[in-house]
Amino acid sequence: MSDTAPNAGVQANDDASPADGAGKLQPQVYVISGPTAVGKGTIVARLRRLHPEIFVSCSATTRAPRPGETDGLSYYFISNEEFDRLTASGGLLEWASVHGDRYGTPREPVEKALEQGRPVILEIDLQGARQVRTSYPQAVDIFLAPPSWDELVHRLQGRGTETRAQQDRRLVTARDELAAEDEFDHVVVNEDIEATVRKMVDLMRL
Repeated sequence: MSDTAPNAGVQANDDASPADGAGKLQPQVYVISGPTAVGKGTIVARLRRLHPEIFVSCSATTRAPRPGETDGLSYYFISNEEFDRLTASGGLLEWASVHGDRYGTPREPVEKALEQGRPVILEIDLQGARQVRTSYPQAVDIFLAPPSWDELVHRLQGRGTETRAQQDRRLVTARDELAAEDEFDHVVVNEDIEATVRKMVDLMRL
């Protein structure tokens, strides 16, 4: 793991993006994970706007849409029965149960994007990141961390999309996720959005 906290140099492993015989970088899977409310969605959206060649996997979920979310763009919002069919058929690259809802990464769009030579971002939770290490051991794991615990709590409460009980459950999970940051290839502290995006661009060699 390399720590890319503010004012620290960005260091990527030499084999983070495999190259072919001509020295051309091959398409790579980047796993971006981190605790709730750390800003994963915001950072990924900025990266996609700056580099439209990036394929950002759209996860399937059984939870209800939040205000402002769009089916097929934010998530594929599907029923439990549909989710069961995908898991049974091997149609998910990874999946996890989080706070009573299920999330998963459809396999086919990811494989198609890699065949097209596009870098792929998987924005997934800790459970999913661990599964992807088995499916794609060459994937680059990036953990997005908050500048402090208090700031994480402030961000979660400030978005106003969960009840107090739901917030408490998410914060319990967040402590477990933060304790696992050493599992990742890189840790990026999301204190300033623009600075974080620049560090991500460096890590992804875009």
